[in-house]
Amino acid sequence: MIVHPGCDNLKIGSPVVTLGIFDGVHRGHRQLLNTLVKRAQATGGESVVITFSPHPRLVLEKNHLNLAFLSTLDEKQDLLRKAGIDHLIIMDFNSEFSRIPACEFVRDTLVGKIGAKYLIVGYDHHFGKSGEGDYETILRCSGLFDFRVEQVQGLHTVEGAISSTTIRKALLNGRLDDANDLLGYNYSITGTIIEGRKIGRSIGFPTANIRPELFKLIPANGVYATEVKIENRCYPGMLSIGTNPTVNNSNELRSIEVNILNFNSDIYGSRITVVFRKRLRDEKKFDSIDQLAAQMLVDKEETLKLFA
Repeated sequence: MIVHPGCDNLKIGSPVVTLGIFDGVHRGHRQLLNTLVKRAQATGGESVVITFSPHPRLVLEKNHLNLAFLSTLDEKQDLLRKAGIDHLIIMDFNSEFSRIPACEFVRDTLVGKIGAKYLIVGYDHHFGKSGEGDYETILRCSGLFDFRVEQVQGLHTVEGAISSTTIRKALLNGRLDDANDLLGYNYSITGTIIEGRKIGRSIGFPTANIRPELFKLIPANGVYATEVKIENRCYPGMLSIGTNPTVNNSNELRSIEVNILNFNSDIYGSRITVVFRKRLRDEKKFDSIDQLAAQMLVDKEETLKLFA
């Protein structure tokens, strides 16, 4: 996959194009992407995905306090590469860009700069100034600017169409299995190891404190069995998200700590990825450190069984 920072000076043969945020690149997105790849192959063209950075909500909304997303830009690129996309165009999203009318964007960018011959959109796609551009808008534009357009219906479960919003809610409510099923892969977080208070070490469970990427969604508080990727190797791990109420005051900030099993190295400052495999339990305040340590032994046994 070739990544293009913007759409100037492109050389793409018979582009078959789709555009969107693709937060999480979940199963619903991949149904659209599979159609994109097939149409490109059938027409002798090249598959092109247009996405935007930063996320439009970071530009359009003043309050960023509760904004959190399923994928960083790097993660999104990796997922799109795995989907077999030929070209990824990352367009800078700013307030000026957000005011471009839908048909003007189609004329000047999709057709004028990218040379789109075939445009594929999702069932609920909107774009352009104030989200005015929808499927009907694109149909009208296709007649004016001579390109084909196809709409792909959403992928549904018993609860409705798969969406990034639904997956975010599942993670925030502790429904990890549901989120992973809708994603089509196990959710993960990548971050930097920072120094903590080293309380876990005192009870036989040393933990690595993780500082995640900005605006990356952190699942609900609790204890999780995770796959830990560090230094090109994988280890089982027990990850805790929360305030550690047994050893901390109630006003402590939320932390992400992982006890990496079968691992004993100094990794401060290193990059680490934790892949969420199973939610073991809720966060709980124990009456003593000894009770906490006993529960962590149970958590460890369950984690090792999972990876066995």
